Amino acid sequence: MTSASIGVRSDRPAELDLVRRLKDPALLLVPALAFLAFIYLLPLIDLIRISLSGPTWSSYFQRAFAIPLYWDSLVRTMQISVTVAGLCLLFGYPTALLIHRSRGIVQVLIATTIVLPYFIAILIRTYAWMVLLGRNGPVNKLLVSLGILSEPVQLLFNRGTVLLGMTAVLLPLMVLTIYSSVARLDQSLTRAALASGAGPLAAFWRVLLPLTLPGMGAGFLLVFVAAIGFFITPTLLGGPGDQMFAMHITQQADSVTSEGFLQALGVVLLTITLAVVAVAGRFLGFEFIWGGRKLTEATPKATERRAADVGRRSFGAWLADLIGWPLLRLFGRLPASCGTWTIRLMGGLVIAVLILPIIVVMIISFSSASYLTFPPPGFSLRWYEQFFSDSNWMRAFWTSLIVAAMSAGIAIVLGTSAALGIVRSRIRGKSAIMLLLVSPIIVPPVVLGLSLYSLFLRFDLVGSVFGLAAAHAIGGLPIVVVILSAALQGVDTRLEQAAAVHGASSLTVFRLVTLPAIMPGLAAATFFAFLHSFDELVLTLFLSSAQLKTLPLMLWGDINYRLNPVLAVVSTLEVLLVVAGLILARPVLATSRKAA
Repeated sequence: MTSASIGVRSDRPAELDLVRRLKDPALLLVPALAFLAFIYLLPLIDLIRISLSGPTWSSYFQRAFAIPLYWDSLVRTMQISVTVAGLCLLFGYPTALLIHRSRGIVQVLIATTIVLPYFIAILIRTYAWMVLLGRNGPVNKLLVSLGILSEPVQLLFNRGTVLLGMTAVLLPLMVLTIYSSVARLDQSLTRAALASGAGPLAAFWRVLLPLTLPGMGAGFLLVFVAAIGFFITPTLLGGPGDQMFAMHITQQADSVTSEGFLQALGVVLLTITLAVVAVAGRFLGFEFIWGGRKLTEATPKATERRAADVGRRSFGAWLADLIGWPLLRLFGRLPASCGTWTIRLMGGLVIAVLILPIIVVMIISFSSASYLTFPPPGFSLRWYEQFFSDSNWMRAFWTSLIVAAMSAGIAIVLGTSAALGIVRSRIRGKSAIMLLLVSPIIVPPVVLGLSLYSLFLRFDLVGSVFGLAAAHAIGGLPIVVVILSAALQGVDTRLEQAAAVHGASSLTVFRLVTLPAIMPGLAAATFFAFLHSFDELVLTLFLSSAQLKTLPLMLWGDINYRLNPVLAVVSTLEVLLVVAGLILARPVLATSRKAA
């Protein structure tokens, strides 16, 4: 009996250890990681495998680099992406300073005009520029009325229009990234510099600019990586000499004979993107992707690196002094109001570029004219009646709603579980896991769509509602994880511990304590995941069918063949949806600013 009782007691620690492991929050990461492994990593690996399946492993790549069409397009893509990132940095930095220096309702209005376009679909914002710069558009009419032009000219389909359109689309990303860096600064440093006798320009050059360089670098790289995979804006606003690399992938996607070579083009684009992100992560840390701080504790090696960084910064400060002080002495003679007005003018120009096209499109949606023109000769609801009475538009609208709802549901379930696993567990390598969870936002959509097409063909998911929703959830999952991770970090863990001590199960603690605390963040994450799917076009181009058409797909088809005010109606409804969502998410955004 003694031996038996000893045997029972010896089994108890093993049982307790198993129960403890099953309660480990790290297990909550498994569903999201399994989902991404199957529907995200596996297709990308298969894409690489097919690209290496030629007579030799490099035959398709040699062909891609040997044909001038593709090589020139790749070089052009790099040039355009760098130029767009530079323009966004040039105009985005003063706009971020304008938001930071504003107060009260003015700050709220300026921030809203920046945030609002960020959540409106790229296709709609590009369509707005087509309306604005068209032959019957307001820009041409203004130039004619001022006597600068004798008759309307073609302002579209050139490199300048492509740069303008892409910069306008990506400017909010740059502004928000830099603003998050500026908002974290200790403002007493700038006040101390001014109190010590430094002028406004000297304080900016020696204090503000060096401290915001990481934010500037992160914004530049995020914009550059996003611009590499662009094809919607260049296709609609550019000419034959403005084709970017991603456009060749979409143009040849329907060609059966291009298999292998087409995948090689996708791998080239993916490799360039990952290489840029890897270099950026080496210097900035991969946290710049999701705009967060490190999830792991500092190590002695990290401390040594920071010490080395101090040495490098001292050299940078010496170089800044060598270059900057002569310029500061020259510009220091200008009154301080010059800097203030420069920020206001450049920020005002950015706001106008972001908002005016949207306003013009909304006005056109009420036009009584039978063709696209601005200003409208009269106002009417005829185009809204046509939209709501057209069975094709209505079918596409309801399909988009169903797909977006399913996609948001998948993203919320997996993303909430993953966020709990990231924040509440003590698992090692949190930054690496977080990088995997948010990595879909850096993969060019055309590459992801091409890789998913092969997988969906095998499982007969092409043209299915569930398959399209699952594909859209790949991009919605990072949004949910980032928002809910921030929300969970603001929850007082002592409340959860107190509930657990009093006998509540893990599920009860989550339902009664954690869930109510993160509910505003959960609502915001649900809306943004829904909106991401509702706006998604690129993946839909690869994975839809003739029987399954979403609203962005219908919009894309009509923009390519004709421009009429019905498209403005769709754009207006999209804007109203975003505005309503941002109003609902306002408490969450306010809480996030207070936490920061």
